[in-house]
Amino acid sequence: MFGGSIVALVTPMHGDGDLDLEALGRLVEFHVEAGTDGIVIAGTTGESPCLSSAELDRLIRAALEAAAGRVSIIGGSGSNSTVRAIELTAVVREAGAAAALVVTPYYNRPTQEGLFRHYQAVARAGLPVILYNVPSRTACDLLPETVARLAEVPGIVAVKEAVPGAGRIGRLRELLGDRLDLLSGDDATAMDFLLAGGNGVISVTANVAPRLMHGLAEAGCHGEPRKAAALNDRLEGLHRALFIEPSPIPVKWAVMQMGLIQSGIRLPLTPLEDRHHDEVRVAMARAGVEYRS
Repeated sequence: MFGGSIVALVTPMHGDGDLDLEALGRLVEFHVEAGTDGIVIAGTTGESPCLSSAELDRLIRAALEAAAGRVSIIGGSGSNSTVRAIELTAVVREAGAAAALVVTPYYNRPTQEGLFRHYQAVARAGLPVILYNVPSRTACDLLPETVARLAEVPGIVAVKEAVPGAGRIGRLRELLGDRLDLLSGDDATAMDFLLAGGNGVISVTANVAPRLMHGLAEAGCHGEPRKAAALNDRLEGLHRALFIEPSPIPVKWAVMQMGLIQSGIRLPLTPLEDRHHDEVRVAMARAGVEYRS
């Protein structure tokens, strides 16, 4: 159902922090032309914690209008409150998105049973759900055994897994078979994840180098290690540089340097520090990405 290169899109904003829906339309067009297979609106990279429900609705509707059926639009609807996650998933559903990307509850550190019941409740909202496991940000790990239980819940269709290492995808594939789509949530290890049987990647790097990420996903999913390695060699610098400060700070700066968005970013995030500009530019050049001098 979901696979290939799915971009975790930045949320374009004016310098004062207001949403820039005109720039959003340009970004969607940019990704359609680059062959991106799906677009996540208001995920972590889209500054979801800093967006209101009304803004989430506006962003998804604007993205759908720009996409005009040419690419799937997925809405971020995670929260550490189950009630709030259900509310956000309803917003995503009513706006018309194809699915909801739902991060594990953060900060309150639920048990595996709590995680199961959380997602079971969210799935009742009536929209396909992509589980999202990123322990480095949430302090909670959705274990493969719990994912296997959730695969039996109607409406849960995929998992975005940001735990690096072949052991995690191997265990997921062993327990799940083909019941859920497996999506990498870690650009730096996405190639290995794809070659080990993953269906795709939800990518930060794809904001900057969508064609290369599309090619990497295609090569990895088709079991072409040499082609995948050649593409990943050009992308490795970006995988590192776009996390030189907490994401999405570096990637928003990079997309601004490409002339696609303005400088807006919302507190508590701040613009990329000057001392990191050159490293990001070098990585962009290595990937063949044009930017302002």
